[in-house]
Amino acid sequence: MKDYIIVGSGLAGIAFAETLLQHNKSFIVFDNKSQNSSSIAGGLYNPVILKRFSQVWNANAQLEIASEFYRTIEEKFKVQFDFKIPIYRKFFSVEEQNNWFAASDKPNLAPFLSTAIVHKKYVGIDAPFGYGEVLQTGYVDTIALLTNYHAYLRSLDLLISETFDYTEIKTFDDSIEYKSIKTKCIVFAEGFGMHSNPFFNYLPLDGTKGELFIIRAADLDLDVIINTNVFILPLGNNLFKVGATYNWEDKTNSPTEEGRQELIDRINEILNCDFEIVEHFAGVRPTVKDRKPLLGTHPKYANLHILNGLGTRGVMLAPTLALDLYDFIENGKPLDKTIDIKRYAIS
Repeated sequence: MKDYIIVGSGLAGIAFAETLLQHNKSFIVFDNKSQNSSSIAGGLYNPVILKRFSQVWNANAQLEIASEFYRTIEEKFKVQFDFKIPIYRKFFSVEEQNNWFAASDKPNLAPFLSTAIVHKKYVGIDAPFGYGEVLQTGYVDTIALLTNYHAYLRSLDLLISETFDYTEIKTFDDSIEYKSIKTKCIVFAEGFGMHSNPFFNYLPLDGTKGELFIIRAADLDLDVIINTNVFILPLGNNLFKVGATYNWEDKTNSPTEEGRQELIDRINEILNCDFEIVEHFAGVRPTVKDRKPLLGTHPKYANLHILNGLGTRGVMLAPTLALDLYDFIENGKPLDKTIDIKRYAIS
């Protein structure tokens, strides 16, 4: 008998798998690769919501747990995934500078917002008002992370690449049967694919489509992440990841002309150099109306659990939430009420 079946192998799924491995639990993962939001994600981690100048929920603990989580996996695979580089917020006016200073005076934001305006000159960008530096930031190369982790799971015969069939679930008081597999629990970490899940599709997972570019800009000299109305992330070899758009209506993974033009317009507001679009891609983020994740146990089936709703901050959230769900299932540690699915009644 397996301790767990995990459905989904994006950031949430592999975070839970790694948590199980570290606690010597047995499991098998199912994924048909129908969801791509983790693999096309920007991968940034940033403890401050810059649009509203507010701290990310539980940011201090998330950063600490995530840093150790990615360091452990890097050591296991001998591959670097976690790149700790600053995020610079470009200022467009004196008023924006003043708003930054006001935010940096807040006790909860002071550890994350530098009070010194950066006036470094970057070829390809005009910034007469300078930049504000966000501290304790960086990005995770999600493609490299997922590629390596999936290969690792396959090498251990722990990853089955097929569509999970919900009709094959048979529930018992203390166990579950799925086809020929007996398990104690199933954890669904399906991202936007949750809408096909008859056990959890009553939950209000909206889904927000995001479109991103990889661009080539030979004249752009950049060694930090620039964040304004889009982020510009240096990848090396004159390549940069740029994103992202937000579309609450379109739920497809297909790039659009509207998204393309929006990104081009936003890039032109920041850069004063030529660039070439190398790749244009899209995915649907698993977002929730109240901006909080979806964790917990099905109200009728005690062995079915969910880890979802990580939204735009998956690389920061996934390690902490995986540990939270594990402690909830295995040790009875209550979930924070703001993330527990008990806040939504089943219809």
